[in-house]
Amino acid sequence: MRTAVAELPDEDFARPSGCAGWLVRDLVCHLVIDAQDVLITLATPTDAEPTRDAVTYWEVADTPPTGDDPLDALIVRLAAAYEDPWLLKFHLDDVGSAAGRAAGLADPALRVSTRDVVLTAGDYLSAYVMEWSLHHLDLIAHLPGVAEPPAESLAGAREMLERIAGAAFPASWSDKDALLVGTGRRAPTAEEQADLGDLAAKLPLVLG
Repeated sequence: MRTAVAELPDEDFARPSGCAGWLVRDLVCHLVIDAQDVLITLATPTDAEPTRDAVTYWEVADTPPTGDDPLDALIVRLAAAYEDPWLLKFHLDDVGSAAGRAAGLADPALRVSTRDVVLTAGDYLSAYVMEWSLHHLDLIAHLPGVAEPPAESLAGAREMLERIAGAAFPASWSDKDALLVGTGRRAPTAEEQADLGDLAAKLPLVLG
């Protein structure tokens, strides 16, 4: 995803992203904060027993975000303060690469604390694979030709979403379609709606 952002022309930062109310530049700013969160969390070990895992880490909301949340609005103001897209690219590459190195060095069994919950570093990072796979799809939502997330990441994110839903998406669906429809990033077609069966009543899964 860092490579995809680094290769974007400046004009693409002013295009819409797949996140309601956010331009691409706003989403990239959010990714910077995500990377900072990973660094902070991995540096916040605890001896407490885990209270969540990679699946229960996620809270499912009733309605999709509108972009009007105060934190969402703050992201927009922060992103605008960068002014030059080059600065956003630099900051994401700088903090994102550090987060990647920290993740690679972390003991998966290490217990960490974040958002008032405790989980292992392995579960925490697995949850972030889902987060960043979805945001990679958000990044390219209106940018045809930009590289998609790795197939392995999409497959892992789909598996986790199915565990959250407590049901599998139709086997004929691609991982990308399962993620987009499952999280409400696009509406299912009439055929897809029929394929979903009872699972349709649980969707979309708005993760937070």
